[in-house]
Order: sequence, then structure tokens, then C-alpha cells
Amino acid sequence: MKMKKYLTWGVIAFAVYLVYVVVSLALMPPVTELKDKKFNMTIQVKDWQGNYHPLVVGPKNRYWTPLSQIPSEMKWAVILAEDASFYKHEGIDVKAIKEAIKYDLEKQSFARGASTITQQVAKNLFLSREKTLTRKAKELYLAKRMEQELTKGRIIELYLNVIELGPLVHGIGHGARYYFGKSPANLTPRECAFLAAMLPGPRVAYNPYKNLGKVLKRSNMILGLLAKKGVLSEGEYRTALAQSPNIGRMQHKVDMSIKQVEVMANHTSATVPVEPLTQEEMNAQQPETAAPEGAVPQPATEPTQEPAAPAPASTPPPAQEEKQ
Repeated sequence: MKMKKYLTWGVIAFAVYLVYVVVSLALMPPVTELKDKKFNMTIQVKDWQGNYHPLVVGPKNRYWTPLSQIPSEMKWAVILAEDASFYKHEGIDVKAIKEAIKYDLEKQSFARGASTITQQVAKNLFLSREKTLTRKAKELYLAKRMEQELTKGRIIELYLNVIELGPLVHGIGHGARYYFGKSPANLTPRECAFLAAMLPGPRVAYNPYKNLGKVLKRSNMILGLLAKKGVLSEGEYRTALAQSPNIGRMQHKVDMSIKQVEVMANHTSATVPVEPLTQEEMNAQQPETAAPEGAVPQPATEPTQEPAAPAPASTPPPAQEEKQ
């Protein structure tokens, strides 16, 4: 009798939860506005100290980079490393989800999320990072709607402009300037693979300040995938593999960070002396000339179909250290 009572209450609780999920999905924001190239929205991103900051997603962001200005090597590096089936699925990779569920049950945790690029865009633009079934349901729902309303080109453009690549460094436009002091259009294949290699965990696991060797090793793997896909010729692949990213700017940032910490530890005054930058460093930190107030850049027409290339290589081993 007691078991029947528990079962009844369990069914009621599950029914209430289902109603809650359905209502939550019905209240999800529309995604149709994202089709507009001039559309801007502000989201909240968390810094590495846990504080939130506004981030503009759209042409009003000075680092915004239209798809036409992003090298194909950068696009393919991210796709092959993060979601090799991007051009085949409709927002959800069922096979990957099954594998993730099996893995999570074995680990008894939400260790692997199996999110597609479309799901990550949905999460970054509209959802929190809480690890709950409800959030996952919202993510899947929004991903399906995005695939119905947006082109693959638009989805990858949004993704590349919101990805986290460093402390409050979001988007390929900011990342290219932060690490290499150049616009995304001028990135080399090695630099493209390097940035893509950071994506599973730029804060810790694939933080180039802490684990440079690990980032380089993964970028080598990504270069291999680009060669197998036909994005790079054999000669281009060997050339890129022989190159080392110019990490001088990165090392300077690390050194300056260490010095700043030392200064803060030795001074109780609110005014902290900081080593002045050279003229070259000041120029490198200056953003490109911004458009006049109210002006909106007009990106070139994006490709709506997958670029012609040989059959894709097998999906690289998942790197799930941080991303859910």
C-alpha cells in the first residue's frame, strides 16, 4: 500500500515537472531575429573571478567579424574539432548524446554534454550554464528552432563571435588581436588551429599560459584533420606543422600579470604602479578604427552551403575537460 502511494506521488511529481518544462519552452525567446545581419543583442558573460559583464553580440561590437572575413581554415578548424557532423545534423547529434548519456551514467555525473555547435550557440545566447535537465531541454529546443530559421553559415558566424578564448576575450575578432595582434583575416593556418585547440577549456585545461604544450599538441591534431579534409594541401600542412605560433605577446601578458600581482601584494595603497607600455605595445592594444556612431557594417553575402571538400575525416577524440 505504501509503495503504491509513493508511486502515485512520483507520477504526480513527474507530471508537474513535465508541465513546468513545457511552459518553460513556450516562454523561450524567438530566434527569428538572429537572421538579421544588423541585429544586436547584449548577453551576460562571466569573467574568471565569477563576475558578470555585458557583451554585445552583433555589428555594434568593435570586434565583431562577419563570416566572409574569417579564414576557411578557422571555420573548418572549429567545425572538425568541435562538431564534425555540423553540416549533417539538424542541431542535435543523437549518436553523440547517447554516448554522452552512457558516459555520464558510468561517471555518475554530468561530465560530458555532447553539445553541437548549434546547441552551444543556443546556450551562449539565451541560457545559463547550470547543469540541469531543464536547461538541457531548453538547449535542445532552441537548437532545433535555430536550425529551422537560420543557415549553417549564420550559426557558425554567431558561434565564432561568442566563443571564449581568454579572460573576457570572446569571439575570434578579439582572440586574434589578443594573442597575435592581427585581424582574423590575417591568421595563419597554425594560428587558426591554435585558437581552435583552446576551445574545450581556455580557463584551465587548454589555457596557453598554463598548458602551452597541451594546446600545441591539440593544434597539431587539428592541422592533421584540416589536411585530411582537404582544407590544407600536403605542402600547406607540413609548412603549418613546422611553424610555431608567435607567443611573444602572450608571454609579455603573463609577465605583466605576474608583476602586477607582486606590486599589489607589496602595496596597500589603492593606487598601484604599473609598468608603462612601449609605443609598439600601445599600438597593438588599440582597436581598429571604429565606424561612425550608428553605422552598421555590411558583411558580404555568406555561403549558405558547405564548401566543397573531400569526405570528412573521423571525429577527433572528445575533449570534455570544461565544456558542458
